[in-house]
Amino acid sequence: MTPRAILPEAAFSNLDSILSRKFGKEVANYFSGSPLNRVSFLRTDHSFLSTALKHPTTSFLLFNNLNPLATDPATLAYVTYEDVEPLIGKDPYSKTEQQMISEYNSTITIPQLLFLGLDERDKHGLTYKVYTGSPYFALDVTPKGNIESEADGLIQAMELRGLKFLEGRIQASLPAHSAAIYAHGRALLDWNARNPFCAQCGQPTLSISGGMKRTCPPTDMASLKGAIGGNVGAAPTERPDCATRKGVSNLCFPRTDPTVIMAVVSADGKRVLVGRQKRWPQYWYSTLAGFVEPAESVEEAVRREVWEESGVQLGRVVIHSTQPWPYPANLMIGAVAQCVPGGEEIVLKHDPELEDARWAELDEVEEALRVGTSALGESAQEGYKEGNLRLPAGTAIANQLLAAVIGGFMGESPRT
Repeated sequence: MTPRAILPEAAFSNLDSILSRKFGKEVANYFSGSPLNRVSFLRTDHSFLSTALKHPTTSFLLFNNLNPLATDPATLAYVTYEDVEPLIGKDPYSKTEQQMISEYNSTITIPQLLFLGLDERDKHGLTYKVYTGSPYFALDVTPKGNIESEADGLIQAMELRGLKFLEGRIQASLPAHSAAIYAHGRALLDWNARNPFCAQCGQPTLSISGGMKRTCPPTDMASLKGAIGGNVGAAPTERPDCATRKGVSNLCFPRTDPTVIMAVVSADGKRVLVGRQKRWPQYWYSTLAGFVEPAESVEEAVRREVWEESGVQLGRVVIHSTQPWPYPANLMIGAVAQCVPGGEEIVLKHDPELEDARWAELDEVEEALRVGTSALGESAQEGYKEGNLRLPAGTAIANQLLAAVIGGFMGESPRT
């Protein structure tokens, strides 16, 4: 059974403030709570990146097909510059971004390297200007292109140390800080891998800004026909005109998809709406969720998704907390919502996404949160009785939302 992860502590959880007295303490969900300062304004400073790359306190997290390097399911494994130098070269930041763009060659595979940030808890880390901390990078070592041999060699070297790349789509057994670093690296590597070509003109793009942006270079050292690499030319070839090189919108930024997920409470506050998909294990239910559409508020998306999937009609919607979800790039916006009087009838004929939806009494939800939670495909805790309600594990924001309802989020006294 997968070890149960511990959730991150919310920022300033012990700080008394007007906001915390009115709305309660902030809620932190799994995959949030990173210990790193992203210092995003230093991503274009190649002098900084070059120094950070080789600093003795620097850590590299390797990914193979988006699977992170680890010693076991609960412990990430980090490596040093000396380990990755055969793959990335002496210094991939030795040239400025403008030089890299002007010398771009689409036939050369460049290892995808990301600067994640500084861990400022390490007072003996790199000091650069007024910033001090140990640098963290993520590196894609998936064998491909003309770096296949070097990537294979690095993977084999890690395996000889007894390390392994954790397989499986979702990693939910890591400690909170490690989970946040993993999520950061995975989401950005996935985005870079999905966007090798310009969405406007179809030409290959170049990763810049420490892996946080992609640009469409105006020239290519390779002789190109369309977007497919050909022979290396002696001089840069002018590429087709591209709208991304005009005006201020000349870069491609990482995508984040806003998704609403909601604990829906009955009009009398005594029941919670839960639903299940056909592929889920028997008795396993969760809160409803769906994507926010263009020109739609979060509150509107909550009401629309619940009505489409269950036929239930909602009134007031209150945002509870959020969760980054790196599969591939979602921001889960958690809400608690209440039905309008007379709007509780369940109708599944609109959107066929759910196999079933039903109202669960608060006592039933409370018991399920105590002994009936797990990841999909895993067993519940000791004390669970077969046939009772099953719910997502504590690493899922759905669990947090249901726990909030049980804990008095609606203004009622917490259930004991």
